[in-house]
Amino acid sequence: MKEELTTIRQTSLKEIEAVTSESELYQVKSRYLGRSGTITQIVKNLKNIPAEERSTIGKEANDLKKDLTAAIDNALQNIKQSKKLEHIEKPSIDVTLPGRKQLLGNKHPITLVTDQITQVFTTLGFEIVEGPEIELDFFNFEALNIPKDHPARDMHDTFYVTEEVMLRTHTSPVQIRTMQKTKPPLKIICPGKVYRCDSDVSHTPMFHQIEGLMVDTNITFGDLKGLLTIFIHTIFDENTALRFRPSFFPFTEPSAEVDIQCVMCRGAGCRVCSGTGWIEILGCGLVNPKVFANAGYNPDEITGLAFGLGVERTAMLKYGVNDIRLFFENDYRFLSQF
Repeated sequence: MKEELTTIRQTSLKEIEAVTSESELYQVKSRYLGRSGTITQIVKNLKNIPAEERSTIGKEANDLKKDLTAAIDNALQNIKQSKKLEHIEKPSIDVTLPGRKQLLGNKHPITLVTDQITQVFTTLGFEIVEGPEIELDFFNFEALNIPKDHPARDMHDTFYVTEEVMLRTHTSPVQIRTMQKTKPPLKIICPGKVYRCDSDVSHTPMFHQIEGLMVDTNITFGDLKGLLTIFIHTIFDENTALRFRPSFFPFTEPSAEVDIQCVMCRGAGCRVCSGTGWIEILGCGLVNPKVFANAGYNPDEITGLAFGLGVERTAMLKYGVNDIRLFFENDYRFLSQF
């Protein structure tokens, strides 16, 4: 057994000296000092050795175990130090590599389209006005000729805070607040976030709207048509046809939906426009006299026009995006295209 321990000592120390990596060193350690290692097995089998030799063999085995442990620890330190020196001596910068450009942020497509829309109307003399996103029932519904029992409330999937407080469902409340503080004439647009309980490929619980209001004497539907024609031709192109289709909104009378010629198929009919050649883009009309009365204006002295559009819908048509959720997923590959 003594000769066996001597052989193990010589062999194991040579193996430890020869290793060049941590993984090799741990393999040597496992082979001799692991649970099934050679020295571990010798210590476990000491009970089978004659009593007169047991203490001597046991001492030599324990001494060998301690020596191997120390040799392994020392070899591990040498390997780590060697790696550290190699890392220090190795150049940290490869000057032959091409430079890396710093990725710069750019405007979100919704911001881009919002800026384009507001620029069209500010060029035409409109003022930008903003208001609270948490709104009172009076401003969000009642002042806009939508009383509590009005069926038009079913058109708005509303987030209620209390019975009288909610997240605004459109930016029209800003128009009421502005009229209460400002005498006519006035020309305003109201951009901002609005909220509705809806979520699919064409709807999100939060989205952006821009609504416009123009109040003066002798405002006609012809003014509304001319204004929106300028807007459509500026945002898309002068070849984009548009049409006014009769509709209903409680706060305008008469009311209309504005459709534009499908930007994908140019009126030929495709999947995007359901084969009709037309796509709805916004709602509009002449301001209902009841809305003027609720805002403190005299409806016998003035007239006005109003319109409202979704920024996301406009952006989807302008850029050919087929899923509104792409605007809010923060995928740089998508956002960097704009």
